[in-house]
Formats: sequence, structure tokens, C-alpha cells
Amino acid sequence: MATESSSKSRPEISTFKGQDRALRAGRLGTGGLLLSVLAATAPLMVVAGVMPTTFAVMGIVGQPLLFVILGVVLVLFSVGYAEMSRHVHNAGAFYAYISRGLGGTAGASAALVALVAYNALQVGIYGIFGFEVSGLFATYADLSVAWWIPALVGALVVGALGWLKIDVNARVLGVLLVVEVALVVIFDVAAVSDPAAQGLSLHAFNPDTLSGAGVATALCFCIAAFTGFEQAPVYAEETSRPHILVPRVMFLAVSGVAVFFALSSWALTVATGPSAIVAESQKQSAGLLFGLTESRLGGTFTDVLHVLFVTGMFAAMLSFHNVVARYSFAMGREGLLPAAFGRTNSASGAPGTGSLLQTAVSVVVVVVFAIADDKPTGDPTVPVLHLFTWFGNIGSLGVILLMAAASASVIAFFVRRGAAGPQAWRLVTSALAGIALLVIAVYTVKDFDVLVGAGPGSSLSWVLPGIIGLAVVVGLAQGLLLRARRPEAHARIGLGNEAFQLEKAAGEAS
Repeated sequence: MATESSSKSRPEISTFKGQDRALRAGRLGTGGLLLSVLAATAPLMVVAGVMPTTFAVMGIVGQPLLFVILGVVLVLFSVGYAEMSRHVHNAGAFYAYISRGLGGTAGASAALVALVAYNALQVGIYGIFGFEVSGLFATYADLSVAWWIPALVGALVVGALGWLKIDVNARVLGVLLVVEVALVVIFDVAAVSDPAAQGLSLHAFNPDTLSGAGVATALCFCIAAFTGFEQAPVYAEETSRPHILVPRVMFLAVSGVAVFFALSSWALTVATGPSAIVAESQKQSAGLLFGLTESRLGGTFTDVLHVLFVTGMFAAMLSFHNVVARYSFAMGREGLLPAAFGRTNSASGAPGTGSLLQTAVSVVVVVVFAIADDKPTGDPTVPVLHLFTWFGNIGSLGVILLMAAASASVIAFFVRRGAAGPQAWRLVTSALAGIALLVIAVYTVKDFDVLVGAGPGSSLSWVLPGIIGLAVVVGLAQGLLLRARRPEAHARIGLGNEAFQLEKAAGEAS
């Protein structure tokens, strides 16, 4: 490849001066990596929020089947993506892979898209987090607290944790995730044990339930629930055996998430009855799960579920924060951001400057939305429907496009290496996944007004996805500018710690 050959012929391209330019290896094993990745999927938030919303807005009973279909698509994607992870170990993940396959300019564009998308996903959760914590204070302490106060506190706590060792973060995420999943499983068992009048109906898995114009848009809703499994390569430099652990965790994550969400969405249809799930979701919205647990498992369980709903969001915020910090670190190390972002905290080995950047972005966005909210304690419109929905869908669109581009880069990478024959079946799966992801991306843009709850003809339907489009264009411009003015920096895009090793070897040789 051009980037690789350029880096080998010009070892002086790197400006790395010490170990603060490398993340600490050996911090994560299979368990820690898996928990860090799965926390971003926020299982309770998906079951309580995304699933009822999809049932209500799209009116499609076959949501469990959609999760199965998406699981198949993303497993196909993971085949090539996982193989790529055996050859490229870089905290830049998506953009590193894309630069290795499609070139440094495409990699620069992907880097900015990833930075914008994961920031949007992380920041968006603060809206619903603040609103839910505010609700807990009102319900259990009879205190009226503006939603943006717990949102800002959450941002600061997440920022502080982002400075700690990644294995400490993994333990925090692990505890929160395990308890969260356990409670959802308890509900699933309770729903199956006490079904509605239609009994243990498998109607939700009937392909006939997926007829209608809303299926593609429902796929857009559901694919957001998987966001997180693709983050495993971000931590590759912090594992002891990335070529083994990263692929293993990706397959465990995507298959586990698909099965878990398919069964949990099916349990919702069983608890209400397939014929009633759409109407009940429209009536109760995010309260659907809590109403069903109240009648089957009692008030105490439901109260605990409300608290875990909040802690699950916190886990997702921390997981996305860690990813953004590492993308910032990788971009700083390779000249796509100021060099200060390419240094780690000397005490913990964490990407401290990237963590500060993400915290600052979160605080600024929350403050802006708080100023825009004229009813901070009583109206959920701004924090939930705007901050959470707008930013969540912006981020999801970005990740879908990155996965599609990564699928293309896998094909290009192995073809350029002369490995198309041995890797043929992986290239086929990547092509199939890439086509499916592009179709979903097209429908996401087409139906963005539905996804964000905007009216027909609303400017939001093009302004919000336009943010990702702008990131693509600005990233391409930056890549072209680097290639023209700083070819040594352009050649470094995607190399990550390999560039540091090249410089180190060159220094020892001289």
C-alpha cells in the first residue's frame, strides 16, 4: 500500500518522542474488553426506550425479526472487519482501517466523521440522562431539579473517570452492565412465564409482519441499538493479544447483542400480546417496560429498574467517552489534530487531552440546550426529543457510513496485498454487508424527519444529516491539504503506533 511503503521509506515522518505517545498495552483481557464494548449498547435504554419507540412510531410488530436480520448483516460485516483487526492495531480503528484500504485522504475524512459521530452519540445521552435523574429526584426525594444539572454533573464525573486507567473504567462498566442485563433477563423470564391472552406467540418472528413502507426506517431505529460492538479495535493497543482478543470480542458482542435484543423485544410482544404491542407502545411510550414489570414483578423491582435505567445510561456515556478520547489521541498522534491530543496521561496511560476535549464538548452542548429550554424541570422536549434524538441519530448515521466505508476498505486492503484469493469469502461477506449498510444509510437520510420527529418539510431533515456530510467534506479537504503541504503527515495516517516503532528503529540504527 502507498501509505505503508511511504512510511517505510521515510522513517523520519514520525515526530513521536516518548512512551506518552503510546497507549499502555496489556490493560484489557477478553472480559474487560467485552464489557467496555457492550456498555455502549446500553441494553436497558434500548429495551425501555428504543424498542417501544420503534413499535409506536413505525407500527411494525416484527421488531424481533429486524434484530435477527441486522445481526446477520453485522456478523457479515464483522468477518472482514475482524480480519482487518489482525493486521492493523490502532486506536483510530475505523479511520485507520479506511486509510489502509482507501488511502490517507479517505482516512482523514473517516477520522473526522468518527470524531463527530461518537461525540454526538455520547453527548446525546446526556439529555435523557439528565431528564431521568431529574425524574428520580422528583419521585423519590420530592425535589425539583433542572435536567441540565445532573447532565453537567454526569459530564464531569465521566470526564474524571476518563483520566483513570482503562482497566478501572472496565470494572465500573462491568458492574453496571451485568446488573442491568440481569434485570432485563428477569423481565424476559417473567413475561414468558406470564404472557398476555395470546400466549407464547411467535408472531413477531413472522416475515409477514415486516410488510409495509416503514420497514426500512424501522431498521434505522434498530441498528442504533447495536452501536458499540464495532468499538473493540479502538482498544487494540491496550490489549495483550489484539489479533486474538479483538476479533473474539467483536463476534461475541454482535451475536450476543442480536440474540439479547431479539428475545427482549419478543418478550415485550408476549407481555402485551402481538396484536396490542403497537397500541400499548403508543400509549405508554418509554413507560411500557416499567408498566409491565410493575404488574409482574412489583413496585420494588420497578424502582430498582428505574435506577438501573439511569446507571445504564451512565455506563454508555463513559464507554463512548473513552472511544472519543482514543480517536482524539490517534488523530493527534498522526497530525489530524494538534499534537497535544496525541499524548497520554503519564500516571494512568489514558488519553487525557482527548478526554478533556470530549468533556468540554459535552458541557458546551448541554449548556446550549439548557439555555434553549424554557421549561427546565417540566418539559422533556428539549433534553429528550431534541438533544437525545437529534444527536443520537446524527451519530448513528455517521457510524453506519463508517461501517460501509470500512467494508470497502477491507476489500481494497487485501486486494492490494495480493491476498484476494485466500481472503475471497471474507471479501464477499464485506461486499454484502457494505451494500446492506449503504441501503440503510440511504433510508436513514431519506427518513431523517421521521427518526427525529420533525414535521414534513422541516429543515432538520437535511440540516442534521448535513452535519455528517460536512464532516466528510471537511475531512477530505484536510486530507488533500496534508498530502499537498505535509506529505510526511499524510503518509502517517493510519499507521498509529507503527510510526513510533519505525522512528524508534531508525533512531537505534543511527
